[in-house]
Amino acid sequence: MGSGLELFIDRLGAESIRLSFTRPHVPSNKIAGPLPTTVAEYTAPTMSTGGPLIDLRRYADREHLLLASYAMHSSDSAGRVEHESPHAYRGPYGRDRDRILHSSAFRRLSGKMQVFTGEMGTYHRTRLTHTFEVASVARTLARVLRLNEDLTEALALMHDIGHPPYGHCGEDVLSECMQSVGGFSHNQFALTIVEELEQRYHAFAGLNLSAETLAGQDTRAHKSEAAVGRAPLLEVQIVDAADSIAYDAHDIDDALQMGLLSIDSLSELRIIRRAMRRVREKAGELPTGAMRQLLVHELIDLQVSDLLQVSIELLQTAQGMTADDVRDAGIRVHHSETLAAERAELERFLFNAVYRHPRLIPVRESAANRVRVLFDVLSQTPSRLPLRFRRRAESLPLDRVIGEYIAGMTDQFCDQQFASLEHSTAGPLADW
Repeated sequence: MGSGLELFIDRLGAESIRLSFTRPHVPSNKIAGPLPTTVAEYTAPTMSTGGPLIDLRRYADREHLLLASYAMHSSDSAGRVEHESPHAYRGPYGRDRDRILHSSAFRRLSGKMQVFTGEMGTYHRTRLTHTFEVASVARTLARVLRLNEDLTEALALMHDIGHPPYGHCGEDVLSECMQSVGGFSHNQFALTIVEELEQRYHAFAGLNLSAETLAGQDTRAHKSEAAVGRAPLLEVQIVDAADSIAYDAHDIDDALQMGLLSIDSLSELRIIRRAMRRVREKAGELPTGAMRQLLVHELIDLQVSDLLQVSIELLQTAQGMTADDVRDAGIRVHHSETLAAERAELERFLFNAVYRHPRLIPVRESAANRVRVLFDVLSQTPSRLPLRFRRRAESLPLDRVIGEYIAGMTDQFCDQQFASLEHSTAGPLADW
């Protein structure tokens, strides 16, 4: 490399730009002078003509410097359904992230439990806390793999936005009630929310998100089709992986805290034994409460580290490829065979020991009954739907509209509307 660092930037425009930095040798643990920390401190480098060469204040320039070739670059976006002028300092996926974050549907996730319901306490996770945990894991994966963090975060924040009340129990009941319209999918409903139901802009319905953000959610709604042939964007893949990593570890945390599981019963699983060895190597023997928290941390770190190790090696073959090239080649990130087998064992255990736990059955049945009664009453008396949904029912199947209305509810709001049915036989229910 000679006396300087030569950095080639070939995605900044029609012509390649060659940027050469020369700096004195410094020890590896030092930097030659302070780096800019704010836009105000940064002065764009200039060529001899005095024109700007590259400006780190522009998101496109930062992406081209920092992202891998196979990441989804904002400049390659297919755009939005409704045209909007580019933002001065936020890229398209950063705008998507912010629109999702500020949406009403996102805020309602705080009132939707992950697995357990509010009847079983308040410690355990809501859909909102789970979503933030997924976003945290996904951002870590994206940063190490040099993928688009803005797109990754937008996808992570959106991934559960369509979940109905009462966790998977609510989804199961809605699927039964909506057989006439093909059942219910929370992943598909998330698209309905961001494309139709959210009303935050006068010029268009929905949030008008970028094509890639919508396509990533559509991939979640059609996972079996996405598992073969052309691969999803890598950003989509790592959000799916982060979701699985987060809910496995955190369902264990919640179940241990509630006494549905014990450390001893979990110790029969290979991945748990491996994580516990790592805890003991660092901290020795611990009380159960402390072991629970450290165990969850190690479970996440173990899975993230394994996924990164395999993915970094896999993506060595993708150097120089574009995001579309990687998709066409069918490249999919994954865990090692050993960890994948251990995760499958863990998930089988959780399905039987937690999701079918005797303490959960009556709670789930009670919640399922509330959803079913609400659906049946609204089917028989659609005049009790809020005005907005009565208007949707003029052009859409009634069962679909009723399902949308119920799916948008929080757990508590669903309880309240169920109580309204019991105390009144007339008048529309409240809109969420």
